[in-house]
Amino acid sequence: MLLSLCIDNFALIDHLELDFGQGLNVLTGETGAGKSIILDAIDTVLGGKPPGRAVRTGAEKATIEAHFQMRPTLLEWCEQAEIDVDDDALICSREIGGSGQRNRNRINGVLVNKQQMQSLRDRLVEITAQGQTVQLGNPALQRDWLDSFGGTAIFKQRAVVAKAFEVAQQAKKALEERLKLESQRQQQLDLFEYQLAELKEAQLTEPDEMEQLENEQQRLSHTVDLQQQSYTIYQMLYDNETGNTPPCSELLGDAERILQNMAEIDRELQPIADAVTNALAQVESAGKDINSYGKSLEADPQRLDEVQERINVLKQILRKYAPTLEEAINLRDSLQAQVDELTGNGQSLEELEADVEKCQTELADACAVLTNLRKVEAHKLEKQLVDELKPLAMDKVQFQVGITPITPGTYGGDKITYLFSPNPGEPLQPLVDVASGGEMSRFLLALQACFSQVDGVGTLVFDEIDAGVSGRVANSIAEKLHHLSHHQQVLCVTHQPIIAAMADAHYRVRKEVIGENGKPVKRASAKDDSLRTVVRLEPLDMDERRLELATIAAGDVVKDEDGSAKATFDFADSLLAQAEKLRASRGRVVAAAKTKKTKAKPAAAKTAKTATKTIAKRKAKAK
Repeated sequence: MLLSLCIDNFALIDHLELDFGQGLNVLTGETGAGKSIILDAIDTVLGGKPPGRAVRTGAEKATIEAHFQMRPTLLEWCEQAEIDVDDDALICSREIGGSGQRNRNRINGVLVNKQQMQSLRDRLVEITAQGQTVQLGNPALQRDWLDSFGGTAIFKQRAVVAKAFEVAQQAKKALEERLKLESQRQQQLDLFEYQLAELKEAQLTEPDEMEQLENEQQRLSHTVDLQQQSYTIYQMLYDNETGNTPPCSELLGDAERILQNMAEIDRELQPIADAVTNALAQVESAGKDINSYGKSLEADPQRLDEVQERINVLKQILRKYAPTLEEAINLRDSLQAQVDELTGNGQSLEELEADVEKCQTELADACAVLTNLRKVEAHKLEKQLVDELKPLAMDKVQFQVGITPITPGTYGGDKITYLFSPNPGEPLQPLVDVASGGEMSRFLLALQACFSQVDGVGTLVFDEIDAGVSGRVANSIAEKLHHLSHHQQVLCVTHQPIIAAMADAHYRVRKEVIGENGKPVKRASAKDDSLRTVVRLEPLDMDERRLELATIAAGDVVKDEDGSAKATFDFADSLLAQAEKLRASRGRVVAAAKTKKTKAKPAAAKTAKTATKTIAKRKAKAK
């Protein structure tokens, strides 16, 4: 239930605070007074598209804040969205920036995105406007209404259908891509397979294999030279038996002995002696290593031929496919992937066709289940909607939900058409083709009455749902709105005095011209730029309601000698008396029902307490 609404600098509203209660809340006022701006604010704060010039002229931004009574479904939503809940109210706010500024939605102070706001909106408010009659011809909207009436079972099956459709589309896409490539597939496949075979035959493994082979080739080609040079180095470092010059190790050994003797006399020479000792050890080690290297060298003409042949193979690969072995290896892997793609990743064309057929069968089966569910709910909706239309002076109406097969899609394989016949003897035809504006309004109201029994929305909003009707039909709509208000909170914009008389709370909307000081100006000039137009809303007491009803019925009420004003007020009094009588009758029915539900009274008391607490808290915060 909507507890309160606070609006700042939105359209023609400079500042407005509204407190709403349970039951039927009615907004009246002259055409163009700004009634729809209030409903636009409710739509906008819940994520709807702001109207043109949403930010009041001269203001930097507009803000709207709506307080809703907390309910278990809302609490569960907040927990899933990880939004803290404060007290017993849910606070939705919207900040609308001026040119170039961003709009921001918040829930209990937490920034949320458009998808989250839409998800929450579906649990808070349902807005029905007379302008929706244009949309009634939309099969998708009619389908969604039927599915909403069916509830959880249908939406679960819709999810199954959507998944099956996605899988079928993927299989179909794979087949189409394969068929598209089929004409050129073989030619490409032959080329790729030839290149891949050549690259695979080269058995490329190491990106630096060429460098390793060239180094080995150099070694094998100069084995004798390396052996001779290794022996010469060995003699120079470690063992020179044939020469007159002693090896390096022998000279270092002599130097080490002399330095050790010197260090015994002067300890400062010890580091030098240690350095010579280390050098001697390294020279001896190097001499032994070079000797071992020389002895390990063997001339191997066969291995040299193998290395040369391998180098030639690699050079050929590099000439044909890539400048480096690393790129050649990458090309081989890429060719393998392309060959796999051209051959259907292992699936033949027949397998792909079979996969498509299987997915289409599964989709058709899922759609058939959904269709059967819709047919069951369609029969229920047909009966219930006709029952709801009978009290609205449409007791001879016929209504049928037409379900015809179409190509399966995300939402199933059904086209939904609402068929309607307002008069006996007339055939059923699409609703938008035969229903008048007044009949459309009543149809929307009856449809909403059906939904009120299956969904958990706390507030129903009707914007001039009574347009195009009068007399007995208007009285029927008034009774229907009053009946709905016993199940859900109802906000209604109306021009019908008989509907306004049924209100539990009546608000008058009017425009007012104010000066720079913010006070009303009685005589305003259109050329005075200092003047501003604002929308005002005020709750009406019984005397004010009496005057407002008389004004709606007869225009400006002026007491004159012929008693016309008295007659107008008498008419307003009769409407209020009639409404009170119906309200009392409904109250007895509701009271009898409440005796069977012991928790109803505490819940109502909690609602009133919550509303008072939340409103007081908001006003204190504003101060």
